Amino acid sequence: MASAFVGTWNLKESVKFDEYMQALGVGFATRKIGNFTKPTTIIEVAGDTVTVKTQSAVKNTELNFKLGEEFDEVTADDRKVKSTVTIEDGKLVHVQKWNGKETSLVREVNGNKLTLTLTLGDIISTRHYEKAE
Repeated sequence: MASAFVGTWNLKESVKFDEYMQALGVGFATRKIGNFTKPTTIIEVAGDTVTVKTQSAVKNTELNFKLGEEFDEVTADDRKVKSTVTIEDGKLVHVQKWNGKETSLVREVNGNKLTLTLTLGDIISTRHYEKAE
């Protein structure tokens, strides 16, 4: 099922991303860079391992994980979190937990578009991607 997410995805639009980063505790300067950056996300599947690479002019990150298995993650804003990624209702659901807090990153594909919905408490941000040709 993760195969539906495989590909290279370019960010086209962000909604309320600054508010989301602020809720995470990201500093002003980093938020300004985060709002300016248009990252590319590359999702690959090899056997039972999923790889999610995020590339931007500022920072590159790479996650390797197995669906349903908790793993340690250091986020782009340097939080050390426990993460679990599952497939629910055709969506790739990534939950991060740290210091008694929890955020979810939900990816949903519709044709050549991918929507990433970021939720922390009552803050909801959406980021819209298009598949690269």
